Amino acid sequence: MPTYDYKCNECGYSFEVFQKMSAEPLKLCPKCGGEVKRLIGAGAGPIFKGSGFYQTDYKNTPKSPSKKTDTKTSK
Repeated sequence: MPTYDYKCNECGYSFEVFQKMSAEPLKLCPKCGGEVKRLIGAGAGPIFKGSGFYQTDYKNTPKSPSKKTDTKTSK
């Protein structure tokens, strides 16, 4: 379940609510009872835990040059 941000149009109070995506948006401010507006958030980005995430998991290692073999034969 996502967390939604709300802001009251009357008193300016900002708060977060943990609710289902299918739930109706809140309409009243819990502080003053005024009308609230649901804010558009950026959402959660990826969380990288541990040290060296890029170095150990996705770093391209340099490939050693391969020896070319001559497929042509001399007659």
